[in-house]
Amino acid sequence: MWVLACGQRESSKSPSGPSAPAALPPGTPVVLISIDTLRSDRLPAYGYQSVATPALDAFAADAVVFEHAYTPVPLTLPAHVSVLTGLDPPGHRVRDNAGYRLEADSIAYLPTVLHEAGYRTAAAVSSWVLRGTAGLSAGFDLYEDRITMAPRALLSGMQRSGFETLTAASDWLGEVADDPFFLFFHIYEPHTPHAPPPPYDTTYASPYDGEVAVADAIVGQLLDRLEGLGVYDRALIILLSDHGEGLNDHGDYEHGLLLYREVLQVPLLLKLPGNHDGGTRVERAVSLVDVFPTVLALLGLESTAGLDGRPLFEEPSMPEDPLYGETVFPRLHFGWSELYSLIDFPYHFIYGPDPELYDLASDPGERHNLVRSKRDVAAQLRAHLDSLDREIAEPLEEDDETRRKLAALGYIGTARGGGDDGPRADPKSQIHHLRRLKSAFTYYEERRYPEAEAEFRAVLAESPLLVDAWEQLGHTLTAQNKLEESLEPFERAMELSGGAPQVAGAIATVLLKLKRLEEARGYAELAADRHELTRDTLAQIAIRQGDLVAAETFVAEAVAGRGVRLGPLITEGELRLAQNRPEEVLSVTGRALEEALDLDTTDELSGLHFLRGSAFARMGRLEEAAAAYQREMELFPSDLEAYGRLALVRLFQGDRGQAAATLERMLTLFPSPAANAEAARTLRTAGDSAGANRLLDEALAKWPADQELLALRRAG
Repeated sequence: MWVLACGQRESSKSPSGPSAPAALPPGTPVVLISIDTLRSDRLPAYGYQSVATPALDAFAADAVVFEHAYTPVPLTLPAHVSVLTGLDPPGHRVRDNAGYRLEADSIAYLPTVLHEAGYRTAAAVSSWVLRGTAGLSAGFDLYEDRITMAPRALLSGMQRSGFETLTAASDWLGEVADDPFFLFFHIYEPHTPHAPPPPYDTTYASPYDGEVAVADAIVGQLLDRLEGLGVYDRALIILLSDHGEGLNDHGDYEHGLLLYREVLQVPLLLKLPGNHDGGTRVERAVSLVDVFPTVLALLGLESTAGLDGRPLFEEPSMPEDPLYGETVFPRLHFGWSELYSLIDFPYHFIYGPDPELYDLASDPGERHNLVRSKRDVAAQLRAHLDSLDREIAEPLEEDDETRRKLAALGYIGTARGGGDDGPRADPKSQIHHLRRLKSAFTYYEERRYPEAEAEFRAVLAESPLLVDAWEQLGHTLTAQNKLEESLEPFERAMELSGGAPQVAGAIATVLLKLKRLEEARGYAELAADRHELTRDTLAQIAIRQGDLVAAETFVAEAVAGRGVRLGPLITEGELRLAQNRPEEVLSVTGRALEEALDLDTTDELSGLHFLRGSAFARMGRLEEAAAAYQREMELFPSDLEAYGRLALVRLFQGDRGQAAATLERMLTLFPSPAANAEAARTLRTAGDSAGANRLLDEALAKWPADQELLALRRAG
């Protein structure tokens, strides 16, 4: 084991930093290791004693350790963009995990710079938040982000084990070990949900510490791999985290809402070739934006003008500017105020509706607000903050075409994160809402939809500007098949978010299910450029509208960008059925079934067995068709059309009793206008128009205003 082979050495303190080689050897391998959501003060290398991290301890002995390193934003996507560009969020314009895309061709971007310098480049990431389609894949020969995105999953759940990510990176390392290469390796441990696997789940009282230990094991295996390939000693290896975790130090268990030290201070360790200056500890405050210019300087590459960061080994020739931090997450998702931060060590200034000032040296827990007793310090830092350009780029209002689409849908003039520019609440004064909101999300993930609905409605009654709560209420209603009812909260989320793409995509999906195809297409087109899942929706709309040429294009795009998602394969099967190619339907859905064996959920299989049943029926294989429809009904009991198709198959087989029983079961389970409409359509297809009309008359007596029932009755 690498961690056992490395000896410990005495560490030395340096106020500003050790001396660095004038330039590293040409083609020095560069490895960037990011351990998501890792607080520096929960590592033994930074003084914590309640978790064992042998790999990181040994690495720290070979590396330069920066004791006071800070992220400019406590969110995964924008923080990593800052690492890779040397820019604070206002400079690279990516301000949140969703709804923003890095325009890597317009700024200097580390993978591109290294690729142009002759490096082979690869990334292996563990969270959907860092998907390549967010603009991160620019400059990479390989961007390995194959992460299952289940339809119901929340962003925090769209992840894979770091061990899987290591496997994805390991083969590539073997191919490039003798070449100049850059590897960006990202793991999501210890991000929520904190659920370490055995034996780490019982080794530590804190699940967070257990996940830190898991992260150490993963990194240890990566370093073993580099050692085995003869790369470790000659490589430049940078290990960091994108942000910390609240762990309820100031009322927030996670991150993104507040800007206290626990979410801003991160580990930053830099190992030079030959372990130069290994064990040195740097006390000077630094930022993650310093990583990009440091790599350029060490490799002797031309620096880029306009960076917010500076090389970590460069001796400051004059007083340095305070370190910038921000979170606009509270505004975008809750309608609360954004927050800004400046660290001019030891002082930490947090600016919002209720400003705060702390002395990090004497009060690292930030319990004593000095904003009134140190008015001069607060005023100076406020003046510096006011001198910065902090304009929040609105992700859906950056081009004329998107503005036109928003206007066509009635969203012109809406403001992202609250609807107006009036005063917004300080997030720390609203933190109590999070407990009930977290309860609502937990109910949703556990499929306890009525309880989730009640909790979301209770939260919104008290705080009606919570964008995420409106959006999730829409999803909760959709999961209960309350499609018409779900549109209202989704529309509210659209208004408050200024047209967030994921919300537009959700509305498109609901409208598609309601067969309101033109409206669905408008929302899907709005979301398509920034939310890749809507390619699937656009394909389904085109199929239902009979535009199979357009559907072919959308299907090809969706399949090409699907990663490990099964939905695009099912949509391809739907297209092949529309093209009357049943054998190809069975082929593509069979492929999806094989891939589904590796999934922990059946959520992604919705519609798959229905398609197989339809293909079998067209081929005259009626018993196989019946079995497929029954399987669809078992997995997705609310798929009404499967009941109708099974009833038709039984009629074609001459079994009228089974056909009637199937329709009766559907009407008993789902006493709704939609179920009655499906039963009526089935009877008409079977030639029983009189029976269909009787059923419709009975249904209209209960639901006289239902448009689908009325249309069917008029047609009969």
